[in-house]
Amino acid sequence: MIKNKNIGLATGLLLFIVILLFPTPESLPLEAKHVLAVAALMASWWVTEAIPIPATALLPILLFPILGVMSGTEVTQPYAHHLIYLFLGGFLIAVTIEKWNLHRRIALYTIELIGVTPRRIILGFMIASASLSMWISNTAATMMMVTIGLAVLKQVVDEIERDPDLHIDTSPKKFRFGIALMLGIAYAASIGGIATLIGTPPNAIMAGVIETHFNQNISFLNWMIFALPLSVTMLFITWYYLTHFAFPSEIEHLPGGKETIEREIDELGKMSRQEKTVLLVFGLVAILWITRGFIKVEAFKFITDSTIAMAGALLLFIIPSNLKKGEFLLDWKTACKIPWDILILFGGGFALAKGFTDSGLTQVIANQLDVLQGSNLLLIIIAVTTVVIILTEITSNTATASMFLPIIAALAVAMYIHPYTLMIAVALAASFAFMLPVATPPNAIAFSSHYFTIRQMARTGIWLNLIGVILISLFVKFYLPLVWGIDINELPENIAIQTTLLNK
Repeated sequence: MIKNKNIGLATGLLLFIVILLFPTPESLPLEAKHVLAVAALMASWWVTEAIPIPATALLPILLFPILGVMSGTEVTQPYAHHLIYLFLGGFLIAVTIEKWNLHRRIALYTIELIGVTPRRIILGFMIASASLSMWISNTAATMMMVTIGLAVLKQVVDEIERDPDLHIDTSPKKFRFGIALMLGIAYAASIGGIATLIGTPPNAIMAGVIETHFNQNISFLNWMIFALPLSVTMLFITWYYLTHFAFPSEIEHLPGGKETIEREIDELGKMSRQEKTVLLVFGLVAILWITRGFIKVEAFKFITDSTIAMAGALLLFIIPSNLKKGEFLLDWKTACKIPWDILILFGGGFALAKGFTDSGLTQVIANQLDVLQGSNLLLIIIAVTTVVIILTEITSNTATASMFLPIIAALAVAMYIHPYTLMIAVALAASFAFMLPVATPPNAIAFSSHYFTIRQMARTGIWLNLIGVILISLFVKFYLPLVWGIDINELPENIAIQTTLLNK
């Protein structure tokens, strides 16, 4: 690992220096060459994690002003992009939900509602994991669901071993129900995250790059209208594949499963006033996110999804949990637990995208890719989706999205197709990594349960990756234009004009 980091560190610096020293072609502005050098350096360090990923995201602040790409004032503006505050607000609401254990209650009631046969238990866990991952980090959702899952497995294993009539190998890596449950939890967390703009970082990066390049805004509701059906479809296909083909359960009815869930619910006790208040604030924020576009009030004209997120977070700081002790639903100690590194990573991705646009590098890439004009659009979508899914198995999904999206934006313009087509495919594909434990935090957390081997995960995940490629491609090609009312085969005039203005 250390050797790979050292190689990555040296490779990145070498690429950076070579590109800077290479003679500048007439078709390439000097600033564009400098951005290309920085992009090569960042990509190399992101892929190999030569230095911490968020630290790499800070490179534009240092290098863009030094290389004359943009001023220090201009380059720091993307690090305060309004979409970063959407995620900041979402993170603050999420840690409050976790602080008051509301996420555990939601998960347990979901599992109890779905049922307690082996397949239904797995479905319940997957629905709970996906639902939580739509609103809180997939890492936090997976950690909690794996903990509950292991408790259920322990009870089930104990009951099986007590029954002399059941001859089932319940050891880890052999107990098919346990394998399917752990994999299902991890996969569902990644699948659920794509359903909302705040569910996973690539979604927000995609929205930010679209705004930077084309001055277009994707609303919270519009994204859910498109992505939620895809998420639900993939979730049920994954569940069916895990429980009917990959790891069908050894028995029809699990002893002790229902009792464990009921005991866990009893231990939670009655819903506290704090839980109810947090749920109310969260519900209000979610409703406003979904309905903002329909509220035709003058006062709402300048309100964005970020405004709503921050309003919800501030409410949690203001509403007391214990008035006598001067305690509030959310305190700063809890707030410090949010993943600040992700926010920095967003800023780096947005700064890099701005560098691509402002320097003219996007247009240069587009000019080189115009040979693809007239190619079969569905095949292009499939190819792009496949490449990103393969890459995101070994690199951070956020870093992958940050690297690919500016280039894909240029590719779309070069092909004279709607840029949403390929950019949305990239964002979705960056979250569909099912083969390796290192691909995503949920995969790693589930792997730490020791219920399955890397080989079992890879053998299962490769089929889900292929299904993901097909589903993403079909949804983008056929469902996206239907629900958003766009023609994906043509470059809209307003986007073409905006691209021309930016490149000037």
